[in-house]
Amino acid sequence: MILEIDVGNTFLKWRITASCGALVSSGRVGSRDAFDTLALEWVGPIETVRVGSVASDDVNSRLNALIESAGLPKPLFAAAARSAAGVLNSYSNPEAMGVDRWLAMLAAWRRVGGACCVVDCGSAITIDYLSGAGHHVGGYILPGMRLLQQALLGNTARVFVDRPVSAFDSSPGCNTSDAVTHGADFLFEAIQLRVRHSLPSGAQLLVTGGDGELFQHLMGEGEWVPDLVLDGLVLAVGE
Repeated sequence: MILEIDVGNTFLKWRITASCGALVSSGRVGSRDAFDTLALEWVGPIETVRVGSVASDDVNSRLNALIESAGLPKPLFAAAARSAAGVLNSYSNPEAMGVDRWLAMLAAWRRVGGACCVVDCGSAITIDYLSGAGHHVGGYILPGMRLLQQALLGNTARVFVDRPVSAFDSSPGCNTSDAVTHGADFLFEAIQLRVRHSLPSGAQLLVTGGDGELFQHLMGEGEWVPDLVLDGLVLAVGE
């Protein structure tokens, strides 16, 4: 079996799959939480461990220690590269690209095999474009919903993570908290409108990340792929 781990700034997501690709189990914890209990869930004859992480060295060291203490194989950490799986990186220093963006693009290219736009709505919102030849033609990095609210209200902000579509409200707020929360929704709505208008003709839209389902709903088009980053791991580090 294969253990795949996506360590973001907010959450650590994982899944175990059989060699045939069938999902065995999966889960998610806060990426700053204690990892001790995870080893209890990572059971079975795991032969390969793949990791994509944008977390700090401290978090990665803790994860490495947990994997070692659980008696699992040494993890294969993904990194952005000049090219992989048919995708050409636009960065002059490819390793400077966040590995989550790179993995999402690899998986998107494998999925559609043509021009596409990849939107990842997590702690940051990233928007990346691939040409019909698999060339990364550039992208954007913007603060996500959570960061926008915390920047104005501080860590005590009434911040929603993975909010349902029904919680979206971009109407004018009548108190400071609502004005900030609705203001974040207002900007989120504006971003999806800009993406809609900038989407190249014939390009497909793939959306992932904690707020991705809401983004895709507002767009009214595209495909919501919650595990897009995990899907890219095998393309970056191999079987």
